[in-house]
Amino acid sequence: MTDENVLRTLEDVPRPARSIEPEVRVAIYRRMVSIRLLERRIYDLFLQNLVGGTSHLAIGHEAIGAAFATAMRADDYTFATYRGHGHAVARGASMTGIIAELMGKSNGILGGRGGSMHITSVEHSMMGSYAIIGAHMPIAAGAAWSAQYRGTGQVAVCFFGDGATNIGAFHEALNFAAVWKLPVVYVCENNLYMEYTPIRSVTSVEHPAADRAASYGLKRIVIDGNDPDVVYETATRAIGHAREGSGPMLIEALTYRHGGHSRADPAKYRPDDELRSWLARDPLPMYRARLLADSIAEETLAAVEKEIEATVEQATAEAKAASEPAPEELLKNMWSNGGVSWRN
Repeated sequence: MTDENVLRTLEDVPRPARSIEPEVRVAIYRRMVSIRLLERRIYDLFLQNLVGGTSHLAIGHEAIGAAFATAMRADDYTFATYRGHGHAVARGASMTGIIAELMGKSNGILGGRGGSMHITSVEHSMMGSYAIIGAHMPIAAGAAWSAQYRGTGQVAVCFFGDGATNIGAFHEALNFAAVWKLPVVYVCENNLYMEYTPIRSVTSVEHPAADRAASYGLKRIVIDGNDPDVVYETATRAIGHAREGSGPMLIEALTYRHGGHSRADPAKYRPDDELRSWLARDPLPMYRARLLADSIAEETLAAVEKEIEATVEQATAEAKAASEPAPEELLKNMWSNGGVSWRN
């Protein structure tokens, strides 16, 4: 898929009629700013050698996670890839807990045991970040099946990258979800690259998720993943469709990561003109300008930004000040009984 074709596709997507309530749009913006500032801080801490291992940032993806989280019910389930910090904070997870987790501290959201690629907050229905490509897609179907069986009205929303569309679990999960009409929404965050390889180079169709939807009796849905209003309205319809018992939906949201696949990747393989064109479509300044044009006060947006900046600073200080996990804590919960002993 060439950049020209991507942009032409985006121009064909109908724009919302600006019917979204102002307070909802401010809530989306708040989540977008939270994701962006959190990810920037994680990057800074990584460069200071305070984050162990690697990290996969969602800078550029903010509109998708923020808009979906705003459209979801508190008890709806989120399943994310290893690029999951943003989805966690969008669902309400603690910034201190996320930053501390990446630093391997005792006050980390997983006690310092999980690190960047396993961010989870069951309390906020953020049911995990998954390091194995596509592995969470059948798990999301299982959570949806549980909700269907229990009659809770919950919906599972499963985010995955374009690379997962060529994994067997993608097809297995979609088939199972369609056959059983499960309340699950699958969202492909198509940033055009599966790690270092353009998805178009290894896929037989132009849109790796949407163009396969018909195989499972689902609608073909391609949206501008950098437009928060479009994402929110699509999310609202899709989640409502799933919640009312009409079965799963598959959405391909076109977006672009501003940096490399991970912090070890300088992303030199991307054409300069492609990078420039997508950076010009940065969802944050675009949405901020739109909100101002739609009569949301500058003071309102500035207050949101100031509050989140302060939250990031406080979270960073709390994470840095925390102790390392005690050795016995690191070995807890290896088994369902909370212990570490091998069970014969």
